[in-house]
Amino acid sequence: MKFGKEFSSQMVPEWQEAYMDYDYLKTLLKELQRFKHRTKPPATPGVGLKRKLTLYRAFSGLTQRHHHHDPTSPSSSPDVESQPILVNSVEHNGSQSYETTFLMSSDEGGEYELVYFRRLDDEFNKVDKFYKAKVKEVMKEADVLNKQMDALIAFRIKVENPPGVDFDRSVEMTRLASDIAASAASLSVPSAPSGGRAVSTKNAPHLEAIEESTRGQADDDEDGDGKEIEAAPIQEPKPSKPKLKVVKPAPLEVLHRVKMNNTHETPRSTIKGVLQVPNQSELSFSRENLRKVEGQLKRAFVEFYQKLRLLKSYSFLNTLAFSKIMKKYDKISSRSASKAYMKMVDNSFLGSSDEVTKLMERVEATFIKHFSNANRTKGMNFLRPKAKTERHRITFSTGFLGGCMTSLLIALILAIRLTNVMDSEGRIIYMDTMFPLYSLFGFIVLHMMMYAINIFYWRRYRVNYAFIFGFKPGTELGYREVFLLSFGLGTLALATVLSNLDMQIDSKTRDYQTFTELLPLLLVLFIFIILFLPFNVLYRSNRFFLLTCLFHSICAPLYKVTLPDFFLADQLTSQVQAIRSLEFYVCYYVWGDFKHRKHTCQNSDVYKTFYFIVAVLPYMARLLQCLRRLFEERDPLQGYNGLKYFLTIVAVCLRTAYHVNNDIGWRVTVGIVSAIAAIFCTYWDFVYDWGLLNRGSKNPWLRDKLLVPHKNIYFAAMGLNVALRFAWLQTVFNFKFDLHRETLATLVACLEIIRRGVWNFFRLENEHLNNVGKYRAFKSVPLPFNYDEDHDKDE
Repeated sequence: MKFGKEFSSQMVPEWQEAYMDYDYLKTLLKELQRFKHRTKPPATPGVGLKRKLTLYRAFSGLTQRHHHHDPTSPSSSPDVESQPILVNSVEHNGSQSYETTFLMSSDEGGEYELVYFRRLDDEFNKVDKFYKAKVKEVMKEADVLNKQMDALIAFRIKVENPPGVDFDRSVEMTRLASDIAASAASLSVPSAPSGGRAVSTKNAPHLEAIEESTRGQADDDEDGDGKEIEAAPIQEPKPSKPKLKVVKPAPLEVLHRVKMNNTHETPRSTIKGVLQVPNQSELSFSRENLRKVEGQLKRAFVEFYQKLRLLKSYSFLNTLAFSKIMKKYDKISSRSASKAYMKMVDNSFLGSSDEVTKLMERVEATFIKHFSNANRTKGMNFLRPKAKTERHRITFSTGFLGGCMTSLLIALILAIRLTNVMDSEGRIIYMDTMFPLYSLFGFIVLHMMMYAINIFYWRRYRVNYAFIFGFKPGTELGYREVFLLSFGLGTLALATVLSNLDMQIDSKTRDYQTFTELLPLLLVLFIFIILFLPFNVLYRSNRFFLLTCLFHSICAPLYKVTLPDFFLADQLTSQVQAIRSLEFYVCYYVWGDFKHRKHTCQNSDVYKTFYFIVAVLPYMARLLQCLRRLFEERDPLQGYNGLKYFLTIVAVCLRTAYHVNNDIGWRVTVGIVSAIAAIFCTYWDFVYDWGLLNRGSKNPWLRDKLLVPHKNIYFAAMGLNVALRFAWLQTVFNFKFDLHRETLATLVACLEIIRRGVWNFFRLENEHLNNVGKYRAFKSVPLPFNYDEDHDKDE
């Protein structure tokens, strides 16, 4: 694989704009190369001469590799005038940047090289500035985590309270302070003119004393290699020790200025917040609270360590990219400028800072000691979760179940056609009863297949869906796993339908009508059992994540709205017909005579009332979520979004009432309201959910950044969205089709699910691109303790 593709594949998706633009710089070099070929076409010597020249060059290279020049000879001393570039460090508004002066601009084609070095400097300054800003951020976060660890250790002392042990156990505190202070000092000191980092002699004794004292306290710890850290002799005088007492307070004194953060939001806490009831934030020294605090800090350390790893990778990849592009320049221009430029890169903050490496080592030592009982293997497995590998058995099982489902579907079609089941007298009864029961599984399987297709294309176009949805690292399902589940459910559902048909056709099995009618109910109960199964099988983490988001959506607005919650609620708005099928299950098996395939659901006022309610429940959940975000974020767009769902609720209620009262007045009212709601929703899909229809974009009527290279795909998706968005017209104007009404309602519901699947891809693409603009690549992990900053200032 070429370096350009490897470089792109290793980028952090959310930081993509902050990486060096390798492709553009390579394009500038190709223009320079084309100019060289135009002005100086390459010679075409004979084959024999070319072979001899190649052999001579190979031999020459070997001799030069082992030949040592005398540094005092004139040939070995570098001639300043022969250097093609000079790289200088300059100050602009208090920030350091680098400028390259090209000394051969008078040469033929020098304007191409001037443009190249100007863009090269822009790219390097961008990368160096971004890296420096991110390092400052992690230093601040490390300071916060250091305070949290102080409070945790003091909290442990209070909870455990072992007899006969002195409470002043500051020797057990693994400190991040030395790296934080040293890094902060290095960031605040201006760099040397050559690009290297200057060292402040004023702060050196204090920092060295901190480092030595930390080593002395951690002499029983293990370092990154599993060896004991030896305490080096303190070279600084004793007067520097009082400064250490200010930095390291006694453990129990920390508890006087911290409070517990109420990070776990519940409906009760939300109601208290609305009623302005103060939450209990005093420290309660119990083992249950200790476990909660340790769990929160463990997650915070894992997320922080992941950020450090990506920062280290960012520095390495960009440094390697600058080295590669300069080697290409030397090869094309026949100059030797890479050595001078890479010397500047190595001396810059990007190439010379070791704050991230030191912090990684300190975080590893802290985590292993305090969260994995000094077990390095266990601790590193937490900090560095293994990448999820594709298993062949998943691929095989997916293909096998996919084949089974296809075969059963063909068998079902043949059974219906050959036995003329749809021409029998019981066809109407079957379509009114059994078809709504089995269509539920069709809706679920179709939605899962659309989600699997979305995952496939999200991965192909590098949309970080796992981070956006907030899955735990390594637990997100791939498209193969989702296809596996959907094909498995489809196989069970089709086998049940065929068994039902067979039992009705075969005269020997007609006596088992009770069991026949119970087959769909048993399959629904089986799905619910699997969904709530507490054992660690069948992707338990994902099942519980789904149930949590579903519960938050049902309880809206009592929970803080996150993207997975409202994304799932949006999916439910496209599954109204499936929710109505669940209502029919309750009516058919509780109030109906399922043994004889009879029911009176359509004539029940209670059923009709709930027919309205279950249809608007998903839209109501989204409306309440929008209102919650409106009051919390003070964003007027959330109010308009809530208005969209309110109009949809009115339209759905009117369309449902129209089925009950089929009158011309109802038809006109329903048509007008539904058209207004559909137009509003379509506009919102294009402009706000997909970020399209932007006049000022460099891609007309789209947006500036597109992941799909073919622009026609976006216009086709918009046209499909409009066509499927107005599928409700059939339910209002009753177009004549030779289909049963249940079949027609099912087809319309399937079209809505397909529309939602297309919407999902572009909705998450837009979220991904907006997230990239904010450079957010990590989740914000809530911390357990809240420090009293006023108390710190007083001290």
